[in-house]
Amino acid sequence: MSSHASPRGGRASRAVRDWRDALVTVLGGFVAMIVVASLGLWAAGGADLPGNAFPNVVAALVVMAAGGSVDLTGDAGVFAESQAELNVMPLSVSLAGALVAAAFFLRPMRHRAVATTGELPARFARLAVLWLLALAGLSALASKTFTVELGDSLLSDIGDALDANPRVGFRTDLGPTLLFGLLWLVGVVAVALLVSRRAPLPTRLVRFEEAVRPAASAMVQLLLAYVVVGLCAGLVVAATQGHADRTFAVILLGLPNVAWLAFTLGLGASWNGRVDGPFGLPMPQALDDVMRGRQTTTVNVSTLAERDGRVWWLVVVAVVLVLGSAFLMAVRSPARIRPWQHAVRMGVAMALTVLVVCLIVQVTARYGLSLVGIGDVGGLGGEVFLQPRPWAATGIGLVWGLIAGLIGSLLAAPVRRRGGAGASTGARGAG
Repeated sequence: MSSHASPRGGRASRAVRDWRDALVTVLGGFVAMIVVASLGLWAAGGADLPGNAFPNVVAALVVMAAGGSVDLTGDAGVFAESQAELNVMPLSVSLAGALVAAAFFLRPMRHRAVATTGELPARFARLAVLWLLALAGLSALASKTFTVELGDSLLSDIGDALDANPRVGFRTDLGPTLLFGLLWLVGVVAVALLVSRRAPLPTRLVRFEEAVRPAASAMVQLLLAYVVVGLCAGLVVAATQGHADRTFAVILLGLPNVAWLAFTLGLGASWNGRVDGPFGLPMPQALDDVMRGRQTTTVNVSTLAERDGRVWWLVVVAVVLVLGSAFLMAVRSPARIRPWQHAVRMGVAMALTVLVVCLIVQVTARYGLSLVGIGDVGGLGGEVFLQPRPWAATGIGLVWGLIAGLIGSLLAAPVRRRGGAGASTGARGAG
């Protein structure tokens, strides 16, 4: 009797431990996002939101940061029409959640050399179930409607008479939220497994480790380096130019949005943008100046430098950080890898990184009010959008990666550790 009870008890204990690990990962990721979103919204003046809407907006920010879909709603009565649209990820919140969730996901496996075939899918399945349940719960909270005050004016009197005072709000589209939230989680876990040199892989995937992990690690460190540089610049701005609350709001909500946009601009990529109307986004003044107007404009280093010559430093920063990443990638790779192989791997990694940045940094925000066919009234209509030219940017990233990979390999040759990632791979295989 006891010989059968012991294996069952062991399996039950293991199952409880595995679900506990998944729960800790989910709680850690969402708590990190909620804290960062709350602090960022508070710094942006969100404590004064009407109708005690602070927790609702925080929930919406977290849902958007986790890949979810939040729709803006507009209503201006029978005789009026209101439209609203918002598509932007608060990447500071996303990054906080991703780093914490990845760390907790990898922690139980940190002393393992090789994972069994079904272990990683099983761990991810448990994590996905709890993650989607938590995301659905936050989605239920992410809903609110506000009345837009028009002030003491004839327009306000007309709105009162026609029951056309504009109302704008937000709500979560649950289906896309769960779908894109799952894809976001897949991306976080995949990147964590690719980057961490201590994370176990199934035996069949170990042979790809030395080709993929140094490049993936270099790209993640490159993006994080841009965030650190942006953080230092933001702290200097907050200390020297006033409006510290706005600066901290940008840091806590959208620092990677600005930093990774600067990354692509420093490489030479171009974006299409426009800021029209009374609304805008917290962004560097030179960027707002270039985009401000009714016509779509090209945003790149040249157009920005016409407003502020210091923008050319973005190119210098790109050269230093990209070459540094290529050097680290080469140092962590086996000595037998040839320079042209480093160049190809770095080129592919840079191209994919730039493409992902283009997809997650783009912004679209629109709001408009028309009254009894008059069109936009009261100066309330506005549009902000910043869209990449993704394929051109991806090609530029490929060229930068090829060149930097070759140079980084040559620079690393005198200091490259003997064996490098190959030794790690061999050890895993032996394990």
